[in-house]
Amino acid sequence: ILIQGETGTGKEIFAQGIHNLSLRRRQKFVAVNCAAFPETLIEGMLFGTVKGAFTGSTDKVGLMEEANHGTLFLDELNSMSLGMQAKLLRALQEREVMRVGGNRIIHVDVRIVAATNEALERKVREGTFRRDLYYRLNTLPAVIPPLTERGDDMFLLMDQFRRELN
Repeated sequence: ILIQGETGTGKEIFAQGIHNLSLRRRQKFVAVNCAAFPETLIEGMLFGTVKGAFTGSTDKVGLMEEANHGTLFLDELNSMSLGMQAKLLRALQEREVMRVGGNRIIHVDVRIVAATNEALERKVREGTFRRDLYYRLNTLPAVIPPLTERGDDMFLLMDQFRRELN
């Protein structure tokens, strides 16, 4: 599932709602902001690491394995490098990961909900986002309009915020 929308429109809440209404709701919902980690760390975050893979590394379960049978929410997916996009695509296609520095394949069954605040179609045309990954994720697209275009929804949101703050 690919969610597109401006920053602050509630993409993670939307993804959590998808998870909560699905057959996977009893399993984990794991969220990660892909832009929050440098290129060198995101692979280990997603796939895990083994002790000795690099200086200071430990045996660590990756987020894809952590979310096994549940949902992994990849926010700001557009910030991933082309190399990392290729690794993610392979993991999605094969339903398996290998921890950084490891030699054992780990099978995973995870729903991926990805989100972006940029037009990925444009990034595909520019060559900064993989076409095959875009089509793999865009199987079920969801566009969240900006708050300025939500009309009467704004009143519902304000009422909800008022209740929460009181």
